[in-house]
Amino acid sequence: MLFALPFPAFDPVLVAIGPFAIRWYALAYIGGLLLGWRYMRALTAKPPVASEPEDVDDFLLWATLGVVLGGRLGYVLLYRPGYYVANPIEIFAVWQGGMSFHGGILGVALGGIAFVRRRGLAALPFADRLACAAPIGLFLGRLANFINGELWGRVADVPWAMVFPRGGPLARHPSQIYQAALEGLLLFAVLHVLQRRESVRARPGLLAGVFIAGYGLARIVGEMFREPDAHIGFLALGTTWGQWLSLPMVAIGAVLIARGLRRKEGT
Repeated sequence: MLFALPFPAFDPVLVAIGPFAIRWYALAYIGGLLLGWRYMRALTAKPPVASEPEDVDDFLLWATLGVVLGGRLGYVLLYRPGYYVANPIEIFAVWQGGMSFHGGILGVALGGIAFVRRRGLAALPFADRLACAAPIGLFLGRLANFINGELWGRVADVPWAMVFPRGGPLARHPSQIYQAALEGLLLFAVLHVLQRRESVRARPGLLAGVFIAGYGLARIVGEMFREPDAHIGFLALGTTWGQWLSLPMVAIGAVLIARGLRRKEGT
């Protein structure tokens, strides 16, 4: 490697006052939830109506708990169960990092199921609107990964490769940016175009299926450039744990898409 882009000198902490610190990573979660809430609120007004805007307002707390609790528990159970069994008190040390996107998605899904049952709402139309908003948070979360200089890519010789401060002396793919583009921008654009058609919105589960399968495929592709977690490494045939966790999402999403396409509009 004769040339590599320098990693921007980002400070993960935006503002620090004594022991209190506001981190970009926390702002990414807050921004994703708030922007997603506003976008989902606008989508509920489009026919066929999935819920009242006030239902989306109330769901924001459920979504927040689902993201935080699901993301943390997902990381504990899926990535480092042995470590946290030996050090259970550190499960609560969320400021040290360790969140799972798969766990966060599952947490929001479970929270959504409980919420729509309490409100007597149709689950799939509500899930369709939620799915359209989810890539906003995924995009901001990956940008926060990049700012933190974490979850870097594999060693690369492309002109835009970077030497990450904690990634050793070799230049690597900025895979966080790749994933932000795939899981965030591209997936948001696809869902945004689809939801503009009433014939798509009128097929419950179709948009949710596109999101679930689309995220799984985007994650599988992104993992091809991302360095796997050091304590897990590569698995069979050079695959990664993130890819294996994404395969069920592709299957579930495909089933929802197929069922949505078979449905008559509005049924």
